[in-house]
Amino acid sequence: MTYRAGRKWRPAAIGRIAAAALLLILAGAVVPTPAAGAGAGIKDLAACSTAPATPKRQLRAMWIASVANIDWPSKAGLGVSAQQAEFRSWLDLAAQKNMNAVVVQIRPTADAFWPSPYEPWSQWLTGTQGTNPGYDPLAFMVSEAHARNIEFHAWFNPYRIANHDDATRLVAGHPARQNPGWRFAYGGKLYYNPGIPAVRDFIEDAIMDAVTRYDLDGVHLDDYFYPYPVSGQTIPDASAYAQYGAGFGNVHDWRRNNVNLLVKELDQLIHTARSWVSFGVSPFGIWRNAATDPLGSRTSGMQSYDAVYADTRLWAKQGWIDYIAPQIYWHIGYSVADYAVLTAWWSSVVKDTDVQLLIGQAAYRAGAAGEDPAWQQPGELTDHLYGNRQHPEIVGDIFFSAKDVRANRIDGISRLVTDHYSRPALIPVRGTAAAPTSPSITSAARVSNGISLSWQRDGSSSPTSYAVYRVDGFPAMDPCFFADARNLLKTTRGTSFTDTTATATGTYTYYLTALDRAQRESGPSTGRVVTGTGPFSVVVDNGDAGFTAGSNWGTSSFSSQLHGTDYRFADPVTASDLAWFRAEIPATGSYRVEVWYPANSGYNSATPFIVATGGGNQVVNVDQRVNGGQWRGLGTFTLSAGTRNVVGVSRWTSTSGYVIADAVRITKL
Repeated sequence: MTYRAGRKWRPAAIGRIAAAALLLILAGAVVPTPAAGAGAGIKDLAACSTAPATPKRQLRAMWIASVANIDWPSKAGLGVSAQQAEFRSWLDLAAQKNMNAVVVQIRPTADAFWPSPYEPWSQWLTGTQGTNPGYDPLAFMVSEAHARNIEFHAWFNPYRIANHDDATRLVAGHPARQNPGWRFAYGGKLYYNPGIPAVRDFIEDAIMDAVTRYDLDGVHLDDYFYPYPVSGQTIPDASAYAQYGAGFGNVHDWRRNNVNLLVKELDQLIHTARSWVSFGVSPFGIWRNAATDPLGSRTSGMQSYDAVYADTRLWAKQGWIDYIAPQIYWHIGYSVADYAVLTAWWSSVVKDTDVQLLIGQAAYRAGAAGEDPAWQQPGELTDHLYGNRQHPEIVGDIFFSAKDVRANRIDGISRLVTDHYSRPALIPVRGTAAAPTSPSITSAARVSNGISLSWQRDGSSSPTSYAVYRVDGFPAMDPCFFADARNLLKTTRGTSFTDTTATATGTYTYYLTALDRAQRESGPSTGRVVTGTGPFSVVVDNGDAGFTAGSNWGTSSFSSQLHGTDYRFADPVTASDLAWFRAEIPATGSYRVEVWYPANSGYNSATPFIVATGGGNQVVNVDQRVNGGQWRGLGTFTLSAGTRNVVGVSRWTSTSGYVIADAVRITKL
């Protein structure tokens, strides 16, 4: 194999509503919003009061480690269905905790969790390196994550080849066996030599293969660059230094430059190929100590700048990464590396840059046997996030690792979720381009398990996902509804959502916004109100099983005022040919009957609606040229108990224009 093939990703480096709100006039109507066209996002919210416990934007993620089967798969050699079921359970856990991203290790030891043309299948899948697992795990994982609107960040370990130092144990076609000069053994493990340019090119090619073939949201490197120091051993790269180290005064500066080049070049390659993909690094939590370097932190631990040659401060200052997630795996008050000291220091590093700051959190230490007493306190992790609120530069957290989030020892994760993740959150914005066009809610109706919302995807602005907001009652529209997440119900990549938390008697106003791949948010839709039902209310849409119509009734989704996904239409004739809405009436009594239809000047001005009352059919003619896209009352009628056709739409009218059947709502008084 020619590892330089396919370097087409290497072009030149690239650089990186407030208005008067209208009061609701009647239940079931819309709540107008300020005009918000293409690119008009939610803004002007500085004057709004927000709650720190419900931030609107915050990245919340957990690492899912595959090396040594730490998290997934739980053991090598599981069947396809078992592997997939396990991964779905991790995503379900993340969704349950109101997390919005996962960071999944797909290249743990110079191998692959996808059919890579560069590297063998990972041994952590099947137990044998190079053995096909029978499906494409990366395609599966990305699809499942996106189905839950959870971002998928692909985690790559750049240099580690194996957790042993015997190259003959690698599969025969492994690039590290075919190119023995690319590798070295150190500390009982095998590594690619970061100082060899061909190695760097190869690693970049292997990573970019995944970036260009899969719908990734992020590329993530961990803290393993040059190997962590092993007492009494020296990294065996003297010959590479002699060959490639010209211009450097010592091997240490040369090594740092080798890692710098990898990070800088990956940044360029990723954003040239996929501008929306976020590139981040999660380094060891200490760059340098202040005693060594006045720019360093007030700590006294190992320094990643010197130990593993990771100049992470430089990467942030130069903007070579989109985010940095230092692993601050120490408790508040720890004398060697105080969590509070380090969050303040890293905040100062990213301040006035475009680099976002996440914090790597040690979920694995909370309540674990043998840990420092501070980690036996249920409030340690939640206190970390309380401390984060002092630093606006911190926009989220990543927890190591998934199995520790699930274990929830000493109730530490539950405490954290209650205190900080009680509501969903949007991913922090990346970039400054225009936001998508405001969407429209096409249907909002009560169903058996809550309130069902539907909308249509706007192809002109190509949104990736949507955010659903709910406000109690029907107050005048206020931009501050969207200032934090207190009203945020759900984010989804679909075009429908059922609010199962809505009560039967509650009245609610729903809003919808659209988000693109960079998480830029549109202005809100027009509000849609769903009124309280009292003891009984039912909506029957033309798409429901309770609707019947003859073959002369056509189907259309032409009008944006439709209820649900479509509506039915027919020409007027001198015959009834009724379209019927069937419902179960729980008890004989008085009921309010309302109809929904899209209006159009070409529709019928006297469409006959038939209400089958206890005393016989009553006809109400409706002008369907006007007042569409909302519930319109036909009146109050006495209906008899039972399941039957209750409301019909007749074609028998002498006026011209289509008659429309879309939806009815029946409410007991």
